[in-house]
Amino acid sequence: MTRETGRPLRADAQRNREKLLEAAVRVFAEQGLGAHRERIAKEAGVGAGTLYRNFPTREALIEAAYRNELAKLCEAVPELLGALPPHTALRTWMARFIDYTTAKLGMAEALRAVVDAGVNPYAESRERIQGALASLLEAGVATGAVRSDVSAADALVALTGIALTCTKPDQRDQAERLLDLLYDGLTAKRS
Repeated sequence: MTRETGRPLRADAQRNREKLLEAAVRVFAEQGLGAHRERIAKEAGVGAGTLYRNFPTREALIEAAYRNELAKLCEAVPELLGALPPHTALRTWMARFIDYTTAKLGMAEALRAVVDAGVNPYAESRERIQGALASLLEAGVATGAVRSDVSAADALVALTGIALTCTKPDQRDQAERLLDLLYDGLTAKRS
């Protein structure tokens, strides 16, 4: 990450920024727009000045937190494919997609405020996620572990359906079972 000046952030400044974004997701998911920015700074273990220097407005913080979650989800694909067989990377990523959607839904009220302020944090979300999923599916198809007749768009609709119906923490086991069903369908051999 770079500053607006074009210079990269120092390592400690980058760590503080990451801690702020992670804390923001948690606190906005728990408290919605009523969340105090000072609480976010405290949870991140940094001073309020650090928070305000990085994110001068509540909307900037919310947008950055959401975009950071999106980036973590999409940028995990090369790492997963480098460390795991493609079919295992796919299933691992599917669970991360549920985590991402749960965080996004938890932040819904805060994200609506960003949209109301005239910013669209979702502008490229679907394309980025679909591209990440397509990479996983293509890698699985190349090894013969994943069916070749399922599009990333269809798989994403199925994943989104699971995520939207299993949003509460006590529904995570059900979400995992449904992910297993979807995964079995993606990896089933067609006769």
